[in-house]
Amino acid sequence: MKILPATRARITSTALVCHDAGGAEIISSWAKQSENTCYLVAEGPAIDIFKRKCPELLRFSLNDAVRKCDWVLCGTGWQSQLEREGVSAGKALNKKTIAFLDHWVNYEQRFRENDDLILPDEIWVGDNIALEIARSLFQKTPITLQKNPYVEELLEEIDKKDKLYSSSDDVTVLYVCEPIADHAFKNFGSDRHWGYTEKEAVDFFMTYKKLISHKISKVIFRPHPSEPKDKYDWIRKRYPQQVEIGGKLPLLDEVLKSDIIVGCESMAMIVGLLADRKVISTIPAGGRPCQLPHLDIIKLTDLVNGNIANA
Repeated sequence: MKILPATRARITSTALVCHDAGGAEIISSWAKQSENTCYLVAEGPAIDIFKRKCPELLRFSLNDAVRKCDWVLCGTGWQSQLEREGVSAGKALNKKTIAFLDHWVNYEQRFRENDDLILPDEIWVGDNIALEIARSLFQKTPITLQKNPYVEELLEEIDKKDKLYSSSDDVTVLYVCEPIADHAFKNFGSDRHWGYTEKEAVDFFMTYKKLISHKISKVIFRPHPSEPKDKYDWIRKRYPQQVEIGGKLPLLDEVLKSDIIVGCESMAMIVGLLADRKVISTIPAGGRPCQLPHLDIIKLTDLVNGNIANA
Protein backbone atom coordinates (compact mmCIF):
# COMPACT_ATOMS: atom_id res chain seq x y z
CA MET A 1 0.00 0.00 0.00
CA LYS A 2 1.51 3.29 -1.04
CA ILE A 3 0.31 5.48 1.81
CA LEU A 4 1.15 3.19 4.72
CA PRO A 5 3.97 0.98 3.40
CA ALA A 6 5.03 -0.19 6.85
CA THR A 7 1.69 -1.94 7.38
CA ARG A 8 1.27 -3.54 3.95
CA ALA A 9 1.82 -7.10 5.16
CA ARG A 10 -0.64 -6.78 8.05
CA ILE A 11 -3.53 -4.91 6.45
CA THR A 12 -5.17 -6.59 3.49
CA SER A 13 -8.71 -5.21 3.22
CA THR A 14 -10.40 -1.90 3.92
CA ALA A 15 -13.98 -0.71 4.24
CA LEU A 16 -14.36 2.70 2.57
CA VAL A 17 -17.25 4.74 3.98
CA CYS A 18 -18.20 7.97 2.18
CA HIS A 19 -21.16 10.23 1.59
CA ASP A 20 -19.89 13.79 1.12
CA ALA A 21 -18.00 14.78 -2.03
CA GLY A 22 -14.82 16.12 -0.43
CA GLY A 23 -14.02 12.96 1.47
CA ALA A 24 -15.06 10.79 -1.46
CA GLU A 25 -12.60 12.53 -3.78
CA ILE A 26 -9.71 11.86 -1.40
CA ILE A 27 -10.66 8.31 -0.48
CA SER A 28 -11.42 7.28 -4.07
CA SER A 29 -7.98 8.56 -5.06
CA TRP A 30 -6.52 6.63 -2.14
CA ALA A 31 -8.31 3.47 -3.32
CA LYS A 32 -6.89 3.87 -6.85
CA GLN A 33 -3.37 3.93 -5.39
CA SER A 34 -3.90 1.17 -2.83
CA GLU A 35 -3.20 -2.53 -3.23
CA ASN A 36 -5.80 -3.38 -0.60
CA THR A 37 -9.07 -5.14 -1.25
CA CYS A 38 -11.68 -2.41 -0.78
CA TYR A 39 -15.32 -2.83 0.26
CA LEU A 40 -17.18 0.34 -0.68
CA VAL A 41 -19.99 1.86 1.37
CA ALA A 42 -21.20 4.93 -0.52
CA GLU A 43 -24.24 7.16 -0.46
CA GLY A 44 -25.16 10.57 -1.87
CA PRO A 45 -22.54 12.44 -3.94
CA ALA A 46 -19.92 9.78 -3.18
CA ILE A 47 -21.68 7.24 -5.42
CA ASP A 48 -21.01 9.12 -8.67
CA ILE A 49 -17.45 9.99 -7.64
CA PHE A 50 -16.55 6.35 -7.05
CA LYS A 51 -18.34 5.27 -10.25
CA ARG A 52 -16.18 7.72 -12.20
CA LYS A 53 -12.86 7.00 -10.51
CA CYS A 54 -13.15 3.41 -9.22
CA PRO A 55 -15.85 1.74 -11.34
CA GLU A 56 -14.57 -1.72 -10.45
CA LEU A 57 -15.45 -1.37 -6.76
CA LEU A 58 -18.58 -3.15 -5.58
CA ARG A 59 -20.84 -1.49 -3.04
CA PHE A 60 -21.71 -3.22 0.24
CA SER A 61 -23.94 -2.45 3.17
CA LEU A 62 -22.13 -0.86 6.08
CA ASN A 63 -22.53 -3.93 8.28
CA ASP A 64 -21.22 -6.31 5.61
CA ALA A 65 -18.25 -4.12 4.69
CA VAL A 66 -17.14 -3.62 8.28
CA ARG A 67 -17.56 -7.31 9.07
CA LYS A 68 -15.44 -8.34 6.06
CA CYS A 69 -12.65 -5.79 6.38
CA ASP A 70 -9.47 -5.55 8.43
CA TRP A 71 -9.88 -1.81 9.03
CA VAL A 72 -12.17 1.10 8.18
CA LEU A 73 -11.38 4.35 6.33
CA CYS A 74 -14.09 7.03 6.46
CA GLY A 75 -14.64 10.43 4.99
CA THR A 76 -15.83 13.24 7.23
CA GLY A 77 -19.07 14.94 6.27
CA TRP A 78 -22.05 16.80 7.64
CA GLN A 79 -24.74 15.98 5.06
CA SER A 80 -25.53 12.55 6.46
CA GLN A 81 -24.74 10.30 9.38
CA LEU A 82 -23.05 7.66 7.24
CA GLU A 83 -19.43 8.53 8.01
CA ARG A 84 -20.11 8.75 11.75
CA GLU A 85 -22.00 5.45 11.56
CA GLY A 86 -18.93 3.99 9.86
CA VAL A 87 -16.71 5.09 12.72
CA SER A 88 -19.10 3.67 15.29
CA ALA A 89 -19.49 0.36 13.41
CA GLY A 90 -15.76 -0.13 13.06
CA LYS A 91 -15.06 0.56 16.69
CA ALA A 92 -17.92 -1.70 17.79
CA LEU A 93 -16.24 -4.64 16.02
CA ASN A 94 -12.75 -3.66 17.23
CA LYS A 95 -11.63 -2.80 13.71
CA LYS A 96 -9.11 0.02 13.51
CA THR A 97 -11.05 3.03 12.27
CA ILE A 98 -9.49 6.05 10.54
CA ALA A 99 -11.11 9.24 9.21
CA PHE A 100 -9.49 11.45 6.55
CA LEU A 101 -10.25 15.16 6.99
CA ASP A 102 -10.72 16.79 3.59
CA HIS A 103 -11.05 20.47 4.55
CA TRP A 104 -9.92 23.08 7.06
CA VAL A 105 -13.20 24.13 8.68
CA ASN A 106 -15.91 22.82 11.01
CA TYR A 107 -13.82 19.88 12.22
CA GLU A 108 -15.75 19.25 15.41
CA GLN A 109 -19.14 19.31 13.65
CA ARG A 110 -17.92 16.58 11.30
CA PHE A 111 -17.64 14.16 14.22
CA ARG A 112 -20.54 15.37 16.37
CA GLU A 113 -23.85 13.52 16.59
CA ASN A 114 -26.22 15.47 18.86
CA ASP A 115 -24.29 15.82 22.12
CA ASP A 116 -21.81 13.03 21.37
CA LEU A 117 -18.39 13.39 19.76
CA ILE A 118 -17.81 10.24 17.69
CA LEU A 119 -14.07 10.10 17.10
CA PRO A 120 -12.14 7.41 15.19
CA ASP A 121 -9.04 5.64 16.45
CA GLU A 122 -6.93 7.87 14.22
CA ILE A 123 -7.39 10.96 12.05
CA TRP A 124 -5.49 11.56 8.80
CA VAL A 125 -4.86 15.03 7.39
CA GLY A 126 -3.24 16.09 4.14
CA ASP A 127 -1.21 19.18 5.08
CA ASN A 128 0.50 20.89 8.00
CA ILE A 129 -2.21 23.49 8.52
CA ALA A 130 -4.88 20.80 8.93
CA LEU A 131 -2.49 18.91 11.21
CA GLU A 132 -2.16 21.92 13.52
CA ILE A 133 -5.91 22.56 13.62
CA ALA A 134 -6.80 18.93 14.26
CA ARG A 135 -4.20 18.46 16.99
CA SER A 136 -5.50 21.53 18.80
CA LEU A 137 -9.06 20.15 18.79
CA PHE A 138 -8.58 16.41 19.25
CA GLN A 139 -5.74 16.15 21.72
CA LYS A 140 -6.40 12.53 22.72
CA THR A 141 -6.72 11.18 19.17
CA PRO A 142 -3.63 10.36 17.08
CA ILE A 143 -3.40 12.75 14.13
CA THR A 144 -1.25 11.60 11.19
CA LEU A 145 0.02 13.67 8.27
CA GLN A 146 -0.45 11.78 4.99
CA LYS A 147 0.13 12.63 1.38
CA ASN A 148 -3.14 13.82 -0.09
CA PRO A 149 -3.77 11.39 -2.98
CA TYR A 150 -6.46 13.60 -4.51
CA VAL A 151 -4.10 16.59 -4.68
CA GLU A 152 -1.39 14.40 -6.19
CA GLU A 153 -3.82 13.27 -8.90
CA LEU A 154 -4.99 16.82 -9.55
CA LEU A 155 -1.45 18.10 -10.05
CA GLU A 156 -0.75 15.32 -12.55
CA GLU A 157 -3.98 16.07 -14.45
CA ILE A 158 -3.33 19.81 -14.43
CA ASP A 159 0.09 19.24 -15.96
CA LYS A 160 -1.49 17.14 -18.74
CA LYS A 161 -4.65 19.15 -19.42
CA ASP A 162 -3.92 22.83 -18.82
CA LYS A 163 -2.21 23.29 -22.18
CA LEU A 164 -5.41 22.10 -23.91
CA TYR A 165 -7.31 25.21 -22.78
CA SER A 166 -6.40 28.40 -24.62
CA SER A 167 -6.82 31.84 -23.10
CA SER A 168 -8.60 34.83 -24.64
CA ASP A 169 -9.24 38.48 -23.86
CA ASP A 170 -12.70 37.62 -22.56
CA VAL A 171 -12.76 36.47 -18.93
CA THR A 172 -14.72 33.40 -17.80
CA VAL A 173 -15.54 33.05 -14.10
CA LEU A 174 -16.39 29.75 -12.43
CA TYR A 175 -18.54 30.19 -9.32
CA VAL A 176 -18.28 27.06 -7.13
CA CYS A 177 -21.40 26.86 -4.99
CA GLU A 178 -22.01 25.47 -1.49
CA PRO A 179 -25.20 24.65 0.49
CA ILE A 180 -24.25 27.07 3.25
CA ALA A 181 -27.75 27.70 4.61
CA ASP A 182 -28.54 23.97 4.76
CA HIS A 183 -25.32 23.27 6.63
CA ALA A 184 -25.92 26.09 9.10
CA PHE A 185 -29.53 25.11 9.76
CA LYS A 186 -28.72 21.41 10.16
CA ASN A 187 -25.98 22.04 12.71
CA PHE A 188 -27.12 25.22 14.46
CA GLY A 189 -30.83 25.72 13.74
CA SER A 190 -30.36 28.95 11.78
CA ASP A 191 -29.63 29.29 8.07
CA ARG A 192 -27.71 32.52 8.80
CA HIS A 193 -25.59 31.12 11.62
CA TRP A 194 -22.44 32.34 9.85
CA GLY A 195 -23.94 35.72 9.00
CA TYR A 196 -24.81 35.02 5.36
CA THR A 197 -26.38 32.50 2.99
CA GLU A 198 -25.22 31.28 -0.40
CA LYS A 199 -27.87 33.46 -2.10
CA GLU A 200 -26.54 36.56 -0.34
CA ALA A 201 -23.01 35.65 -1.44
CA VAL A 202 -24.16 35.25 -5.05
CA ASP A 203 -25.96 38.61 -4.99
CA PHE A 204 -22.85 40.23 -3.48
CA PHE A 205 -20.70 38.82 -6.27
CA MET A 206 -23.07 39.81 -9.07
CA THR A 207 -23.31 43.34 -7.68
CA TYR A 208 -19.56 43.90 -7.50
CA LYS A 209 -18.08 41.55 -10.10
CA LYS A 210 -16.83 44.49 -12.19
CA LEU A 211 -14.34 45.18 -9.40
CA ILE A 212 -12.82 41.80 -10.21
CA SER A 213 -12.62 42.42 -13.96
CA HIS A 214 -14.33 44.61 -16.55
CA LYS A 215 -13.77 41.86 -19.12
CA ILE A 216 -16.00 39.18 -17.57
CA SER A 217 -18.07 37.76 -20.44
CA LYS A 218 -19.49 34.69 -18.73
CA VAL A 219 -20.09 33.32 -15.23
CA ILE A 220 -20.55 29.56 -14.84
CA PHE A 221 -22.36 28.59 -11.65
CA ARG A 222 -21.37 25.06 -10.63
CA PRO A 223 -23.80 23.57 -8.07
CA HIS A 224 -22.27 21.64 -5.20
CA PRO A 225 -22.63 17.86 -5.73
CA SER A 226 -25.22 17.74 -2.93
CA GLU A 227 -27.39 20.53 -4.39
CA PRO A 228 -30.31 20.19 -6.83
CA LYS A 229 -29.20 20.88 -10.40
CA ASP A 230 -31.87 23.59 -10.78
CA LYS A 231 -31.06 25.42 -7.54
CA TYR A 232 -29.38 28.31 -9.34
CA ASP A 233 -31.75 28.64 -12.29
CA TRP A 234 -33.01 31.88 -10.75
CA ILE A 235 -29.65 33.49 -11.55
CA ARG A 236 -29.79 32.42 -15.17
CA LYS A 237 -33.28 33.93 -15.49
CA ARG A 238 -32.16 37.20 -13.92
CA TYR A 239 -28.94 37.50 -15.96
CA PRO A 240 -29.63 35.49 -19.15
CA GLN A 241 -26.77 36.97 -21.19
CA GLN A 242 -24.08 36.48 -18.55
CA VAL A 243 -24.75 33.25 -16.69
CA GLU A 244 -24.54 29.53 -17.40
CA ILE A 245 -25.20 26.59 -15.08
CA GLY A 246 -22.25 24.22 -14.95
CA GLY A 247 -21.59 20.88 -13.36
CA LYS A 248 -21.74 18.82 -16.53
CA LEU A 249 -17.96 18.48 -16.75
CA PRO A 250 -15.59 17.21 -14.04
CA LEU A 251 -14.58 19.96 -11.63
CA LEU A 252 -11.00 20.21 -12.88
CA ASP A 253 -12.11 20.67 -16.50
CA GLU A 254 -14.44 23.51 -15.52
CA VAL A 255 -11.63 25.08 -13.49
CA LEU A 256 -9.16 24.85 -16.37
CA LYS A 257 -11.55 26.38 -18.91
CA SER A 258 -12.07 29.35 -16.55
CA ASP A 259 -9.84 32.33 -15.76
CA ILE A 260 -11.10 33.13 -12.26
CA ILE A 261 -12.57 30.85 -9.60
CA VAL A 262 -14.92 32.35 -7.01
CA GLY A 263 -16.91 30.94 -4.10
CA CYS A 264 -17.21 31.23 -0.34
CA GLU A 265 -14.93 28.64 1.26
CA SER A 266 -15.30 25.58 -0.96
CA MET A 267 -12.57 22.98 -1.43
CA ALA A 268 -13.07 23.59 -5.15
CA MET A 269 -11.41 26.97 -4.65
CA ILE A 270 -8.24 25.14 -3.63
CA VAL A 271 -8.41 23.24 -6.92
CA GLY A 272 -8.35 26.68 -8.53
CA LEU A 273 -5.20 27.61 -6.64
CA LEU A 274 -3.54 24.34 -7.65
CA ALA A 275 -4.37 25.19 -11.27
CA ASP A 276 -2.76 28.64 -10.85
CA ARG A 277 -6.07 30.47 -11.28
CA LYS A 278 -7.05 33.68 -9.52
CA VAL A 279 -9.33 32.73 -6.60
CA ILE A 280 -11.74 35.08 -4.82
CA SER A 281 -14.00 34.58 -1.80
CA THR A 282 -17.44 36.15 -2.21
CA ILE A 283 -18.50 36.06 1.46
CA PRO A 284 -20.35 39.36 1.95
CA ALA A 285 -19.75 41.95 4.65
CA GLY A 286 -21.08 40.73 7.99
CA GLY A 287 -20.42 37.08 7.19
CA ARG A 288 -17.89 34.92 8.97
CA PRO A 289 -14.55 35.53 7.24
CA CYS A 290 -13.41 32.84 4.83
CA GLN A 291 -11.95 30.01 6.89
CA LEU A 292 -9.69 28.66 4.17
CA PRO A 293 -6.13 29.35 5.40
CA HIS A 294 -4.63 29.95 1.95
CA LEU A 295 -3.18 33.47 1.72
CA ASP A 296 -3.54 33.63 -2.08
CA ILE A 297 -7.34 33.83 -1.83
CA ILE A 298 -8.55 37.38 -2.49
CA LYS A 299 -11.52 38.66 -0.49
CA LEU A 300 -14.19 40.48 -2.50
CA THR A 301 -14.93 42.57 0.60
CA ASP A 302 -11.37 43.93 0.39
CA LEU A 303 -12.02 45.04 -3.18
CA VAL A 304 -15.32 46.67 -2.23
CA ASN A 305 -13.77 48.45 0.76
CA GLY A 306 -10.76 49.60 -1.25
CA ASN A 307 -8.33 47.65 0.92
CA ILE A 308 -6.68 46.37 -2.27
CA ALA A 309 -6.63 48.18 -5.61
CA ASN A 310 -7.80 45.36 -7.87
CA ALA A 311 -7.99 41.60 -8.15
